[in-house]
Amino acid sequence: MDGDWEQRLLGMLDPEQREVATTLAGPVCVLAGAGTGKTRAISARIAYGVHAGVYAPQRVLAVTFTARAAGEMRSRLRELDVVGVQARTFHAAALRQLRYFWPQQVGGELPRLVDHKAGLVAEAAGRLRVHADRATVRDLSGEIEWVKVTMTDPGDYAAAAAKAGRTPPAGLDAATVTRLLSTYEQVKRDRSVIDFEDVLLYTVALLDENPRVAAAVREQYHHLVVDEYQDVSPLQQALLDQWLGGRDEVCVVGDPNQTIYTFAGASPDFLTGFPGRHPGATVVRLVRDYRSTPQVVALANKLLAATPASARTRLELVAQRPPGPEPELREHPDEPTEARWVAERIAALVGAGTRAGEIAVLFRTNGQSESYEQALADAGVPYVLRGGERFFDRPEVREARLLLRGAARSLDEGPLPVLVRGVLSGSGWSETAPSGGGAVRERWESLAALARLAEDLAAAGVVSSLSEFVAELDERAAAQHAPTVDGVTLASLHAAKGLEWDAVFIVGATDGMIPITYADTAEAVEEERRLLYVGVTRARHRLVITWSLARAPGGRGSRRPSRFLDGLHGDHRSAQPTTGRRADRRKGPATCRSCGRALSGGVARKLGRCADCPSSYDEALFEALREWRSQQAKDQSVPAYVIFTDATLTAIAETTPTTEAALLAVSGVGRGKLDRYGADVLGIVAAFTGTGG
Repeated sequence: MDGDWEQRLLGMLDPEQREVATTLAGPVCVLAGAGTGKTRAISARIAYGVHAGVYAPQRVLAVTFTARAAGEMRSRLRELDVVGVQARTFHAAALRQLRYFWPQQVGGELPRLVDHKAGLVAEAAGRLRVHADRATVRDLSGEIEWVKVTMTDPGDYAAAAAKAGRTPPAGLDAATVTRLLSTYEQVKRDRSVIDFEDVLLYTVALLDENPRVAAAVREQYHHLVVDEYQDVSPLQQALLDQWLGGRDEVCVVGDPNQTIYTFAGASPDFLTGFPGRHPGATVVRLVRDYRSTPQVVALANKLLAATPASARTRLELVAQRPPGPEPELREHPDEPTEARWVAERIAALVGAGTRAGEIAVLFRTNGQSESYEQALADAGVPYVLRGGERFFDRPEVREARLLLRGAARSLDEGPLPVLVRGVLSGSGWSETAPSGGGAVRERWESLAALARLAEDLAAAGVVSSLSEFVAELDERAAAQHAPTVDGVTLASLHAAKGLEWDAVFIVGATDGMIPITYADTAEAVEEERRLLYVGVTRARHRLVITWSLARAPGGRGSRRPSRFLDGLHGDHRSAQPTTGRRADRRKGPATCRSCGRALSGGVARKLGRCADCPSSYDEALFEALREWRSQQAKDQSVPAYVIFTDATLTAIAETTPTTEAALLAVSGVGRGKLDRYGADVLGIVAAFTGTGG
C-alpha cells in the first residue's frame, strides 16, 4: 500500500471492525454475528499490523477450519498488499510442523497419512467379528474421531459417552466400541499409517515432550489468529495452547449462536470462556449485519430471543441493508404439495431474473433431498446437491435398485409395498428407525423413502407391479443425471454453514425434524435451534420456511410446525387456511388436544394427547376396523399392514368417511383398495356412526 495505507485500510471498516483491526496486542476475543464481516475485520487486523511494522508477516499464523476459508483469507491479504502470512487449517499447519520435526526427533519418515479411515475401521471390525456395512463403518469412524478430538482415553469410553449423553453407534454396546477402539489402533500400527486426528495428537505430544521443538515453533509464530473459534475441539485447543506456550498474542473469532458441531466434539466453552481464561482480554462484538435485509435479521433475532436465559450469549444483529420482502412461513397439506410449491416458486424467481445459483433449498437431513430433486427436475430447474450424493447416486439406493431389478425378474406377484419392503429388508431396512443420527440413520432414511414411494405410487394407481416400480425408479434417476453448471443449491443445514444466497427456502420445518426426533436433551434441542438460525441467516434477500401437515396427499394432518417458529406466526406467517382440529394442532408447542398440557414422549406426541386424556377419534370404531383387518389378513395370508396401516385406520376412525369419495381422500386408501375393501369399511363406519341406510 502507498503512504495513505492507514486511511484506506481503516476507511473500509465500521467502528467495531476498526477496533478489531487496531487492537494489535492480544489477547483479543471477537464475537462476530452472522454476516458481520468477520473475515474482513481479521484480515484488516493482520494487514494493519504488518503495514504498521508491528507484525512480521512470516511470524503470523492464521488458523481456519476449512481450506476454502484459508484460501479466502490469503486472497484478502493479497488484496491488502500482504504476503507471507501463513493461513492454514489446524491440520495443515500441524502436518507441516510434524513432517519437518519428525525425522529429527523420532527418526525416519513420518508414517503414511491415510485419506480415509473406513478401510482401517472395517478391518478392525472384522478382527472382532463385528458385522459392519458401509453406514456402520461411517458411524464407527465418526465415533473414533469423537474419542480422539475430545482427548478421551479409549478405556474411559463408556463413562465419557454416558456423561456426554452419547449413544454408541450402530446399535453396539459401549464395551464393543471400546474393544474396537483398541483394535483400530493396532490395525494402524500393523500397517504403519496414521489418521488425521493423529496429526494433531502427535503434534501436541511432540511440542509437549520436546522443549526445543516447542521453542522453535513459538519463535516462528509470534501472533496467532483463530477463526470459527466456537467450533474448536479440546484437541485443537490443546494444540493452540502448545503453539502459544503461555503467551497471550492470540485473537480468536467466533459466534456462539452458530455452534452446531458439538456432536462431533466441538465446544463453545472455549469461546465463551475466553475472557475468564485470559483476564484483561479485549472483547469486541460485531453485530452490524451486512448480509441480510432487516426483515430476515428481525426473524433471526426473534428466533434466538427464545433461548433460555442461562444459555444466552447471543449477539443481537443490527441490519445494514435496505428493506426487503417479509419472510414467509408457509404451510402445506402434504410433502408432495410442499415440494411442488417450492419448485414452482423457484421457477418463478428464475424466470424473473434471479440466477439459479443464488437460490438454495435447505433441509435437516439428506434423506429429504429426493422430493426436491424430483420436483425441481419436473419443473425444469437445474440444481446441484452440496455436501452429499444425489438421492439415486447414494450407495444404498443403487444397491436397492439392483436388488429390486433382480427380484422383478422372478418375484412380481403380490402387493407392491409388501414386495418392495421384502427386498429392502435384504439391504438392512426395517420398519423401525434406528436410534440416533449418523450414517446408519441416513441409510435407513434413504431406504424408507423408497418404501414410502412404493406405497404412495401403488395407492395412487401409478404402478402396480415390481417391474413397473423399477421402471419408474429408472425414469426418475435418468431425469436427474444431467450435469448442471449453475443450479439451485440443495443442502443440509449443516452443509450450508458459511454460505449465503439471495433466496433461501428452509423446508420440512416440522417438530421431529427441526428439532430432530433424537435431540432428547435441552442442550441438543438448543443446538437444533442454532442450526435453524444458521439456515435463516444464509438468506440475503428472500426467506421462505415451509412445512407440511402430512406425508402423503389425503393423509392425517397431525404434524406441527417446528416449535422454534412459535411466536413468529403472527408477524410473518403466510399459511394456507385450515379449519377445525387441524388448525388447533398447529398452535403453540406440542400440546394435548384434549387438556392443553405440554406433551412429552414420542408416543404421546404421535397420539397428540396425554395417555389419560380421551382420544380425538372413536376408539371403538378403530378397534372394530383393526379386528376386521386382522380377519382379512388371515384370510389372505398377508401381514395386516398390507390391508391398511394403523395410520390409515386411525385416519378413517377420525374422519369417519361416509362416501367412497371421502374414503378415497384418506391417506393409504388408493383406488385398488377402495374397490376391494371400500364397501366393508364404509359399512363398519356406518354401523358406528348411525349413518347407514
